[in-house]
Amino acid sequence: MRRCDSINCCTAIAALDERTPFIVAELGRDADPFMLHLFAALAEKERALISRRTKEALAAAKAKGVKLGNAKLAKANKAEAAARDADLRPVLEELAGRSYRAIAAELDARKIPAPHGGGWNHMSAACSMKRLGLA
Repeated sequence: MRRCDSINCCTAIAALDERTPFIVAELGRDADPFMLHLFAALAEKERALISRRTKEALAAAKAKGVKLGNAKLAKANKAEAAARDADLRPVLEELAGRSYRAIAAELDARKIPAPHGGGWNHMSAACSMKRLGLA
């Protein structure tokens, strides 16, 4: 049984083609595959329309001079990243020249905490290296 909160049309159609059973809360267990195809296509179109409207609204607000985001929080996040990178400088200098994926794997192997918890990824490693001027 497949449960998805949000999937794109192609994923839904592929699952239907594979005869994956779907339960749609509003339609019940016996939802017609044709109707599911239609609903999946309409949902994908609606997501695209929402995305376009959001981008247009943000662009209009920016054009009017509205300040978007939280400058205070951005400054604090930047300072936190700089402090963390400064502590990591000796390790990152040692790892310079490796791929970002290899750097991330080595940081995980050394049990160095990742910026947002969990494990390191290549983008976090790349950002740290670039902020330190090592990339």
